[in-house]
Amino acid sequence: MRPLEGITVLELGRVLACPFAGMIMAELGARVIKLEHPKGGDETRSYEPFADGDSDRQGERSAYFYACNRSKESVTVNFKSAEGQVLVRDLARHADVVIENFPTGALKRYGLDYQALEPINPALVYLSCTGFGQYGPLSSRKGYDTVFQAMSGLMGLTGEAGRGPVKAGLPVADLTSGLWIAIAALSALIGRQQTGRGAFVDMSMLDGQVSLLTLAAARYFALGEVPERLGTEHPGRVPSATFACADGGHVHITGADQHWMPLCRALEIEGWGADPRFADNSSRVSHRDEVMPELARAIARWSRDTVIAKLDAHGVPSGPVRDIDEVLADAHTQARQMVREFDHPVAGAFKGLPLPFKFDGFDQPGFARPPLLGEHTNAVLANLLGYDTARISGLKQEGVI
Repeated sequence: MRPLEGITVLELGRVLACPFAGMIMAELGARVIKLEHPKGGDETRSYEPFADGDSDRQGERSAYFYACNRSKESVTVNFKSAEGQVLVRDLARHADVVIENFPTGALKRYGLDYQALEPINPALVYLSCTGFGQYGPLSSRKGYDTVFQAMSGLMGLTGEAGRGPVKAGLPVADLTSGLWIAIAALSALIGRQQTGRGAFVDMSMLDGQVSLLTLAAARYFALGEVPERLGTEHPGRVPSATFACADGGHVHITGADQHWMPLCRALEIEGWGADPRFADNSSRVSHRDEVMPELARAIARWSRDTVIAKLDAHGVPSGPVRDIDEVLADAHTQARQMVREFDHPVAGAFKGLPLPFKFDGFDQPGFARPPLLGEHTNAVLANLLGYDTARISGLKQEGVI
């Protein structure tokens, strides 16, 4: 048994944040029914890159779609039609959770907002993830991942000193929003056990990114200073940065006061370790302009693997800066089973990344292929809703499903 067995989630999710949350809950054992438009489905089905397979079925070959839509059922429905709205409401009667990331107010036009669904299912947990939330001066505004990185301050913190801001290497606003959606939905389900009633959760992607400022905000609250971009360096710790090696590779080194002398021994600069000017972290931060260039010179004498071996031998926290191919082929990654494979009817064998935790007391998180567009429509309508063959056929003819 997986932790969310018996929970049914209705996902009105598109692109990344909401689908990512849906996949998390699906692989924790929930039944996640993903609603997609009959023509094309989730827009990410058209996103590159595409896996190998039948060229006439490009919409079933998007690696982007695969990444965040495993282990779900796909039901097609055009809920702009009156019949489609009835169908969604019927599904909502059987759901424990609805998650959606349409623009603020969009689903209210179709009678599919929380206020419309709560009377027919008072135990429903309904989570609406929008760019800027249900209220506030920006609530009607639209945005994408990089907009939220920019507006939250995250982009302003990221980049090299003296140069312009840069985005993170992954769509962190979307991905962390997916985590927040899952956390909020599961929290509301636990709360429902106390009250017997569901809840509405208003989640703003911008709020989600602002909440991640944590230490940067604490520094501002304490000192009143706006943090500067420092590249890979830590504003309050020296050393904590990435250094170039002789072979063109890079290592990242960090640590606390107890690691300073072992670091200097590993790099064969013991004199620096004994220098009272650098005895503690505060002193090293004050002398950052002296310490960092000396460390860079010492590290640049050796290859990346040699530096890592020397640091490991002295117990200094460090790691190679790796490209994704190295990460996915790494023995530890493989030992932790962080790369798995599913068999897709169009693309064949394809790999993905499972949930990152291992249970003792529950079955492990699932790992099943993404659904074909509308693959489960007939079965869900017949078995869950009790629609007969004639009704299902009629809905298809009218373009509702």
